Amino acid sequence: MIERNNVVVSGSPQGRTVVFVHGFGCDQSMWRDVTPAFEADHRVVLYDLTGMGQSDLSAYDVARYDRLDAHAEDLLAILTEIDAHNAVVVGHSVGATIAVLAANEVMTEGTGRIGELILVSPSPCFYTDEEAGYAGGFARRDLEDLVKMLEDNHLGWSMQLAPTIAGQSADEVQADRLTQSFCRTDPGIAQHFGRVTFLGDHRADFEHLAAPSLVLHCDADALVPMTVAEWMRDRVPGTRVHVLNATGHCPHMTVPADVVAAMRDHLGEV
Repeated sequence: MIERNNVVVSGSPQGRTVVFVHGFGCDQSMWRDVTPAFEADHRVVLYDLTGMGQSDLSAYDVARYDRLDAHAEDLLAILTEIDAHNAVVVGHSVGATIAVLAANEVMTEGTGRIGELILVSPSPCFYTDEEAGYAGGFARRDLEDLVKMLEDNHLGWSMQLAPTIAGQSADEVQADRLTQSFCRTDPGIAQHFGRVTFLGDHRADFEHLAAPSLVLHCDADALVPMTVAEWMRDRVPGTRVHVLNATGHCPHMTVPADVVAAMRDHLGEV
């Protein structure tokens, strides 16, 4: 797993382990403005999701990765290989869902690998379920059209959507970083992982979350409305929601100092 998923361990070997899980179309470099703040007193672990970044792309088996549980299994395998205990897992967007799935599995097994979660811009489900009173932000048909656009025109999708997701104009630094990351992603993997990401429904997994968590939510997120943050506040056990004064879906890139401050406050390390 170390080589396959490009695992990088840095910081203090004696410190508490903090593992960072990136989101769709990204890689571990998206955390580069956050992780240095923790290296002096934590063991910092970064890796690329299978099929993303510098991971072994040949390991991305479409049948296996047709469910996010496979990515959660990869995360748990990495935690086992580095012998992590009571780790803090920080996940962004779909990476947050992967962290939730892994935490639920750990608590079932009783291994103690994960102690708590910090979920950055998470969404249990991106589409609205009117019958259940859940306002996810999109009609399911609109998401299906979005995924179809990704399948038909990967580069066009990346260049059009990345600035919206970053919450910046296309010529700003972080929007350009996100655009380039999306464009570098293998088109076939992006298409498959995009469908798994945007059309999945993991509300039940969040409602049964077995680890305490902090949710960091931007007050102007184009993908995840405030109603989703409120749903998590009310329905996810042991969860505290902290609203950041930020635009977009990637606060770890656009307001990293605020993310670091909120993380340290939550961990009692101010």
